[in-house]
Amino acid sequence: MTKKEKVTIILDLLREHYGPTKCYLNHENPWQLLIATILSAQCTDDRVNLVTKDLFQKYTSIQAFAEANQAELEQDIHSIGFYHNKAKNIIACCQKLLTEFGGEVPSDLDELTSLAGVGRKTANVVRGNWYGIPSIVVDTHVKRVSNLLGLTKNQDPVKIEFDLMKIVPKDKWIDINTQMIAHGRKICIARRPKCAECFLFPYCTGGQALQKKKS
Repeated sequence: MTKKEKVTIILDLLREHYGPTKCYLNHENPWQLLIATILSAQCTDDRVNLVTKDLFQKYTSIQAFAEANQAELEQDIHSIGFYHNKAKNIIACCQKLLTEFGGEVPSDLDELTSLAGVGRKTANVVRGNWYGIPSIVVDTHVKRVSNLLGLTKNQDPVKIEFDLMKIVPKDKWIDINTQMIAHGRKICIARRPKCAECFLFPYCTGGQALQKKKS
């Protein structure tokens, strides 16, 4: 079986089991998605959604975040990790959106990554989920699953992103993000993978190696 054939089977199985899934972060517009994604760094989406439920009612615009008092914003997001840096970055990010982008969230990758607190992962979340631009998002689940499946040997998220871009058809880039996340949450769980229940196990070189070590 060639790598291309393997990828095709994996993509078909992911779609069969999870379908076209949607972004897990609650949002109604691009700036809410941008801020929620900044908050989601090293934090669960569920926790972020709990916080943004009230946060987006208090701060109802980019301008409101740009003018926020940092200490007060820190308290508003205190239950999320790294709240000090995230509050600082959100304020700086929104100030730049106002001064350089006319209060609009850009879709260009370089422009997005020029914003405080925005790396390739955050930029690609916005590009894919709001603007519909084919983008691969490498979070902890995508990193783990793609490594176990033998789709990459890299650990660096940017290198993994480019590895996946080479072998996954462009029209599948957005779907594979949320499908791999769903798989990582339900079956390929970091510390207790359910290999016996995994429909991808026959194609999972890493999972097979782990099972051999246990036996």
